[in-house]
Amino acid sequence: MIRPKAPHPGVRRILRGVVACAACAPLLFAAGGASAQARSAAAPANPLWRAAKVRNYLPDMTWPEVQALLARSDMVIIPVGALEQHGLQGPIGTDFLNSTEEAKLIAQRTDVLVAPILLPGNSPYHMGFPGTITLSAETLERVYFEAVQSLLQHGFRRFLLLTGHAGNTATVRFIVDRINQETPGVAVELGEASAPYRKASLQRGPRAFDRHAGVGETSVSLYLTPGLVDLAAARKAVITYPAHLQAIEPQVAAGDPTASLVFLAEALKAKSTGKHTSTREMTDTGSWSELDPKLATAAQGQAEVEAFVSSAVQFIDAWKALRPMGVK
Repeated sequence: MIRPKAPHPGVRRILRGVVACAACAPLLFAAGGASAQARSAAAPANPLWRAAKVRNYLPDMTWPEVQALLARSDMVIIPVGALEQHGLQGPIGTDFLNSTEEAKLIAQRTDVLVAPILLPGNSPYHMGFPGTITLSAETLERVYFEAVQSLLQHGFRRFLLLTGHAGNTATVRFIVDRINQETPGVAVELGEASAPYRKASLQRGPRAFDRHAGVGETSVSLYLTPGLVDLAAARKAVITYPAHLQAIEPQVAAGDPTASLVFLAEALKAKSTGKHTSTREMTDTGSWSELDPKLATAAQGQAEVEAFVSSAVQFIDAWKALRPMGVK
């Protein structure tokens, strides 16, 4: 048998160093890993960033996540909001933010994509207050319809438009009809679709006129976007109507359907119409309510939001059962 020659003393020193390094390697890698984790924990971050990733919310998703959702659902909620003044206490983004947050809550309880498209809506009657942005009905219709066409190309087929601003109602109805008449998609307005599933709320005390940026809407914002409501700034608005509208306002507050119909046909219209019912002409604060918005509570807002979310989920689940995904 040929025995190997003993290595030269210099080589032995090198080999001992290699062995020593090999023995230390796990410790070095462990130290390096800990160091990497420390660096990651201390990584610079935008101090204004406050959002956490939300399931099924399109702006937060990667394309593989959208692809995976398409294997489970062909439904999309599209909030249709606005950027308009909301009194002394409410954020200008109230209608966009609240409808989008409601849609997110729905998407946590039943698989559906939430796809916000635009922040502004049609709000010409609020232009007397700084910050409002208004788009024409024609612009809104075109943008939302083209967005739906993109989603159709990816494989989504059912669309639930959520009207977060009453001034968009007629436009949303037209978009829904265009989708149904001109594309392979099927569309509904979610508030209308979910209404039969919603339990009637109990009316406590006398009715009062309480609409834009009033107690009801401010309560919803206190629940959905609490950090954006400045309740301390709120106060009861001074309301001024043309005489003939002032005369029928008590009937509107009492819920008379005819009085409400003719009242709203004239009230809250752009200054250019000459009806003298833009918000700047009717209210000094921008709130359109007989009540003091300071009466708003997050608990009231939570009750309203949860009632709507529950009814919307029931409708969506019923639609899924009536027409399972993939049925031609």
